[in-house]
Amino acid sequence: MNQLQLTQMEELESIDYQNEEQLIEAKERFKINDLGGLNWAFRMLSALEAKKKEVNKLALEEMERIQAWEDKELRSIKGNYDFFAALVHEYHKKQLEADPKAKTLATPYGKSKTRCSKEAPEKVSEDKVLEHIKAAGMDEYIKESVKWGDFKKGLKIVEVDNKKVVIDENGQVIDGVDIKPESVTYSLEVK
Repeated sequence: MNQLQLTQMEELESIDYQNEEQLIEAKERFKINDLGGLNWAFRMLSALEAKKKEVNKLALEEMERIQAWEDKELRSIKGNYDFFAALVHEYHKKQLEADPKAKTLATPYGKSKTRCSKEAPEKVSEDKVLEHIKAAGMDEYIKESVKWGDFKKGLKIVEVDNKKVVIDENGQVIDGVDIKPESVTYSLEVK
């Protein structure tokens, strides 16, 4: 902001619109009647724009500084959090191996929960599954795309030549479907 704009801002600060009545009075007092008045209004607008840019620049600098501080602080916290969460998961895994019913471990400060999922058919290629369904004449599973939820209910995982495969209700092996392995997921609830 240059010196002229600073002077304009001082002039503006002397004008204080406390309420709508004062604003209406100011509109009556300040009217542009000639080129000089227009020039004055543009000087005021220029000073306001310069002040706005100053405020925005300062705010942006402070936001960046605060964001950098926050990132640094959270990086340290995340590292420690991940470390302790891994310890909890490792302990819970051992407890689950010793007692498969130990799905939840609770303390006054939080819980570790497990959720076991069985192996299940997993669609890999919509096109191949659709091809299979059409070739097998299983049109009840077709809309514009495969009704995967309904079709999946009739699928089975079987072993053929020491390899697990997915078959449909007619006993045919299905291309485009893999077997999602059984898994255990852990979640924490910290109080």
